[in-house]
Amino acid sequence: MHIADSHDLIRVHGARVNNLQDVSVEIPKRRLTVFTGVSGSGKSSLVFGTIASESQRMINETYSAFLQGFMPTLARPDVDVLDGLTTAIIVDQERMGADPRSTVGTATDANAMLRILFSKLGKPHVGSPQAFSFNVASISGAGAVTMERGGTKVKERREFSITGGMCPRCEGRGNVSDFDLTQLYDDSKSLREGALTIPGYTMDGWYGRIYMGSGFLDPDKPIRKYTKKELHDLLHKEATRVKVEGVNVTYEGLIPRIQKSMLAKDREGMQPHIRAFVDRAITFATCPECDGTRLSEGARSSKIAGINIADACRMQISDLAEWVSGLDEPSVKPLLGKLRHTLDSFVEIGLGYLSLDRPAGTLSGGEAQRTKMIRHLGSSLTDVTYVFDEPTIGLHPHDIQRMNDLLLRLRDKGNTVLVVEHKPETITIADHVVDLGPGAGTDGGTVCFEGDVAGLRTSDTVTGKHFDDRASLKSEFRQATGALEIRGATANNLREVDVDVPLGVLCAVTGVAGSGKSSLIHGSLPTAQGVVSIDQSGIRGSRRSNPATYTGLLDPIRKAFAKANGVKPALFSANSEGACPTCNGAGVVYTDLGIMETVATTCEECEGKRFNASVLEYRFGGRDISEVLDMSVAQAEEFFGGGDARTPAAHKILERMDQVGLGYLRLGQPLTTLSGGERQRLKLATHMGDKGGVYVLDEPTTGLHLADVEQLLGLLDRLVESGKSVIVIEHHQAVMAHADWIIDLGPGAGHDGGQVIFEGTPADLVASGKTLTARHLADYVRA
Repeated sequence: MHIADSHDLIRVHGARVNNLQDVSVEIPKRRLTVFTGVSGSGKSSLVFGTIASESQRMINETYSAFLQGFMPTLARPDVDVLDGLTTAIIVDQERMGADPRSTVGTATDANAMLRILFSKLGKPHVGSPQAFSFNVASISGAGAVTMERGGTKVKERREFSITGGMCPRCEGRGNVSDFDLTQLYDDSKSLREGALTIPGYTMDGWYGRIYMGSGFLDPDKPIRKYTKKELHDLLHKEATRVKVEGVNVTYEGLIPRIQKSMLAKDREGMQPHIRAFVDRAITFATCPECDGTRLSEGARSSKIAGINIADACRMQISDLAEWVSGLDEPSVKPLLGKLRHTLDSFVEIGLGYLSLDRPAGTLSGGEAQRTKMIRHLGSSLTDVTYVFDEPTIGLHPHDIQRMNDLLLRLRDKGNTVLVVEHKPETITIADHVVDLGPGAGTDGGTVCFEGDVAGLRTSDTVTGKHFDDRASLKSEFRQATGALEIRGATANNLREVDVDVPLGVLCAVTGVAGSGKSSLIHGSLPTAQGVVSIDQSGIRGSRRSNPATYTGLLDPIRKAFAKANGVKPALFSANSEGACPTCNGAGVVYTDLGIMETVATTCEECEGKRFNASVLEYRFGGRDISEVLDMSVAQAEEFFGGGDARTPAAHKILERMDQVGLGYLRLGQPLTTLSGGERQRLKLATHMGDKGGVYVLDEPTTGLHLADVEQLLGLLDRLVESGKSVIVIEHHQAVMAHADWIIDLGPGAGHDGGQVIFEGTPADLVASGKTLTARHLADYVRA
């Protein structure tokens, strides 16, 4: 054997990233290795935080110091030995850019290729590829430029023009916004009386002081008595420099200011109160000039075989692939070949039902991950490490087999494939399994099993014990107490769907990916009062955010500390007055070393506790605020449940967190360290307190271990028994089997779906055996 062929292992010794406890594993190269374990056991810390992170860091170090200055600096993982690494390609679950201008086409290079195609073959010819881009505006200008030639200055007249494809009316967004002025201000009041009703625009705040002190408006006159000019200045005045309270500031009308500060962001990225205001105050209508295509008239006028670029982007990708295959033009043969390959990859990976103009921010986590996979299919690279984070998320059991084939194809080309996964269907195809646990958080972080799938099945680990778990069909079903009527639903691919969604029961909405489940429930369900929707959008939070701040738990805790000590609540916030002055409440001090990794050292002043020393002298129930934030949810639930520290408001929130299986989380643990499954359940716990009779959950089993699914089913039962109605969009057969009622959509995806193909109990669905869901559910309960 040649010595070069002996490096066939990735060796990890002494890994301590996040909750890993000196983990040592040896992973075979050119094999498919699946990492299993309960949510929060340390799988992502080992695969992403250690192996993939170090691979990326070492590749970055191969560039010159000059280039590294422009790249993100990555910290070296806390590990003793990392040997045998290869280039890592990470395909994670992170949502794709939620920028309103980002679409499936722009995110995958398909749009770039279509723009070149239309600039070469489109008739009439309207310009370069830029003329077909909805992100490039048409501009022109002329003027004198001064240059120095041979020691003398020469003035020359120059003209320039750029032909872009952006629709001038909606600026390439596809929709235009209209403001409901009654939601911006109360016209019976003056500014001084607090007429503005926009979040953050109080009169003692900076915005309010600018409007009152600008000199354009009378602060004591009710808005309904304003002249036309005053009303124009309040709403539409362009940016103007003014002096307010001795400070030079920019005054701008309310509408352009809101457009820049709020509407430029994606709706899902807004804080809840801002989102509620935008939903109330602003209506979005399809742009009348471009009909929602985002493109200028010139770009829409150029056609190939009777199809313009807007038509091409609106087509379902499977149809677009057929249209491109029918084009035969030798002059652009390489371009057509690459475009065909990209579109065929969409179809092959099960995303043929999407269209290229679909906003990237509306893709689910699973769809985003598969979209990222497209550029790696058919790649000539070998001997690289592909790292996948639960690639089966959002996939119907019917589609999982296709995903498994793709993972095996990548391996068979000579690549190392590392997969973090919970689904037994994917664990089964592994060559090697690493099981982490035994619990989550501080109870996890150790390797419980290493070996093949047969060994895992017979092992004494949590995964081994639950590997062949099957939920049985219920013999008794709850009866509906009413129904939410959906009539004539046509959102996205739905075809005039009429359906009654039963209330007072656990109702599962099923169907293959792209069959119209989310369109039916999120897009067509009557938005009556009392519908609490918990979708798949990620939790946004910095390392200063933690479970206590996210759930609102810190408010009652701060008030309890303040009341017990006779001081103000702001002292007990590490982001406010109580912060340690040295580290500003971060607990660590960062030293930026340019191209080298940033060094984080525990703050010497507060010893990582984040609070000012004087604040830590105040106690409540015998504990200071830093000790309370260091408690686990279960410990805090006991602490605030009785005795001197009894705080019912805090106890109620902690109870809900414990119910969703987060009893092990520390209250002050940064949100950035939580796994995907933990974030989803934290969101569920937060919304469980909402006053609503109908709960809509979008794939709540995402990121859940087989053992945790049982606990989730118990939680859903408790919600229904407490008088709530629960509607679940789900692919997991255990949830289907446990439901009282199933609405199955299909039969296929995209324009092959959009119809209700079954309504009834899970037992009736299995008995019918007609739909894809019926067949897979039958296989599951009989296995």
